[in-house]
Amino acid sequence: MIQLKEISKKFGDTLAVNNASFRVEEKETLVLLGTSGCGKTTTLKMINRLIEPDAGQVFINGENIANQDPDILRTGIGYVMQNIGLFPHYTIAENIAVVPKLLRWDKEKIKVRTQELIEKLHLPENSLSMFPHELSGGQQQRVGLARALVTDPSVLLMDEPFGALDNVTRTSIQKEFKGLEELKRKTIVMVTHDVQEAFELADRICLMDKGKIIQIGTPKELLYQPINDFARKFLAGQRLALEFKVVKIQDIWTYLPKVTLQDGKSLSADMNVWDAMELLRSSDRSELLVSGANKESKAVNFEQLTKGFNQFQNAQVHE
Repeated sequence: MIQLKEISKKFGDTLAVNNASFRVEEKETLVLLGTSGCGKTTTLKMINRLIEPDAGQVFINGENIANQDPDILRTGIGYVMQNIGLFPHYTIAENIAVVPKLLRWDKEKIKVRTQELIEKLHLPENSLSMFPHELSGGQQQRVGLARALVTDPSVLLMDEPFGALDNVTRTSIQKEFKGLEELKRKTIVMVTHDVQEAFELADRICLMDKGKIIQIGTPKELLYQPINDFARKFLAGQRLALEFKVVKIQDIWTYLPKVTLQDGKSLSADMNVWDAMELLRSSDRSELLVSGANKESKAVNFEQLTKGFNQFQNAQVHE
């Protein structure tokens, strides 16, 4: 869907992006992760020609974007930025309608699509007549997402989309983002410096440092197969919490008790250990009924999850 071939960009004497190459598959979420100044935002902006590369090529759907009109290119790509970028003197409805109006959509089509999006993004209907300053930060971020999605682009670029939000609001919106059917049809490239956010939302992570790509892989690959000391040390401080999030119940299935049950509503073993523990902590249940890939069901409690996770971890160390 998206391919970068040996992309480089200099600002003065600083090589912001150094010979970067990667592919993003259709309907995949690739997160560009790294510290401030590592080149991730510059890389993102070269995908929609907000920044022109000094060398290399970018392809979307097999077409070199250098051969396309930048304005036409951008109307076909959703873009969400950290500071949201809503026009302060436009109502929320007018903010969402900016690109559809450029594309000469009729009023009824804009109205129907806007209504559809605010329902999906849990925005109150009366917000459409309000101005950005009248909404909370979380609501403004949802409007920014609605504006990026309104024309149903196949590609969505997100630059630190939740960075301006407080931790509680950010966690809530991340969960909504992950569960939104509208986004599961998109090819997404997202920038963040937040390791937990990257591991929560990414199918694959592109770890960058000083303009170079250090490693690209799934969250599990970055944790258990770091390519060098930088990749290892970058995740070291949050490693345990990250492991709870990348290890799924299916991964620890063989370490869980063999008592099987057939009755009752069960959860998928595709759930990660962290979410299972949170569910146990926040509910009145002392155990969860989980269904594995072979249709076998097991009842597990907090202690069994912890023990199974530790046994799985020990097995990784000895491999």
